[in-house]
Amino acid sequence: MTTLFVVSLLAAQTAPPQSQALVADTKSPISSVPAPSPKPALTPEMRADIAMARKDYRQAIDIYKTIQPFTHLGYNKIGIAYHQLTDLDNARKYYERALKMKKDYAEAINNLGTVYYANKSYRRAISHYNKALKIAPNSASIYSNLGTAWFARKNYERASEAYQKALELDPEVFEHRSTNGVLLQERSVAERAKFHFYLSKTYAKAGMVERALSYMRKALEEGFKERKRFVEDPEFTSLQPLPEFQELLQLQPRVL
Repeated sequence: MTTLFVVSLLAAQTAPPQSQALVADTKSPISSVPAPSPKPALTPEMRADIAMARKDYRQAIDIYKTIQPFTHLGYNKIGIAYHQLTDLDNARKYYERALKMKKDYAEAINNLGTVYYANKSYRRAISHYNKALKIAPNSASIYSNLGTAWFARKNYERASEAYQKALELDPEVFEHRSTNGVLLQERSVAERAKFHFYLSKTYAKAGMVERALSYMRKALEEGFKERKRFVEDPEFTSLQPLPEFQELLQLQPRVL
C-alpha cells in the first residue's frame, strides 16, 4: 500500500482567534461584552473537506459529487479521496477529468504521476513530475516526488539532486504529515533503510544537523548495511567530530 500525504496549497481562510482579556465592571451588573456573532453555515465543499480531514473518504466523495458546477479543483479532490482508498483506477479517471478542464493544473499532473508510481510505472511517474515542475517550478513536494521516483529506479544520484532541491525550497518538505489539501506527496519506498540514509545525507549537506542524525539513526535501525558511507561520503564530514555522530557509528541497534 502506498504511503501518501496531502500537501495543502490553500491559504487559510480565517485568522486564528485572538484571546481577549475581559475586565469585570464593578459599577454595573450588566456585562458590556457583545454577543458572539453567529457562525456561518458550512458549504458542501467545506463539509467534504472536513470529511477528508477525518479520513472519511467515501463520505467526502459523495459530498464533492453533489457540488455544482463541477470544477477542476473538485475533480482533483475526488481523485485524491479515491487515491486514499487505493482505488487507483477511479483516482486516475478524476485526475484526468481535472486536466481536461485545466490542462496546466500542476497539482493534478503531479497526482496522476503518483498513480503511475503506485503502479510501478516509474518512467511515466517521472515524466509527469517533470511536466508538473515546468508549470510549478517552486514546488518542493513535486521535487520530493521526483526524487522518490528516481530512487525507485535506483538512480540515487538524481534522487539526491531532487531531494536537495526540495529541501532548498521547503526545509519541512520531508516532515509533512497533512491529510488535507490538493497535492499528493509520495512516501512509499521499498528500501527504507537506504531511503533514510539518503535523507540523512540530504539534511547533512544542508547543515541541518539534528535531522541528519535522526535519519542516520533510522537508517541504522532499519538495517542499513553500508555503515562506512557515513565516514566516506563528504556530506557527513562536518558531522564526524560530533559525539552524537560517533555514538551512532558505534551503536549496534536492533534492526526494526
